[in-house]
Amino acid sequence: MIQVGLLTLSQKEEITGQLYDPDSYFNPIQDINDNWIISVEEIEQCENSLFLWVKELPLIPFEPKPSPTPFA
Repeated sequence: MIQVGLLTLSQKEEITGQLYDPDSYFNPIQDINDNWIISVEEIEQCENSLFLWVKELPLIPFEPKPSPTPFA
């Protein structure tokens, strides 16, 4: 089971577009339940002292939104 970090809306807004290490940006997405989430890799690799709080986020199972049909 893939786990992801659960964000509040204000946490999502705070980290969107911010660097978590020198070359990588946070990229929050929404799951099937409209929760804002980030990957465990983003959490584990976070070196930015402003955002180390992501290491304390609750982890939930990843439930992706279905992919849209390309030829609808």
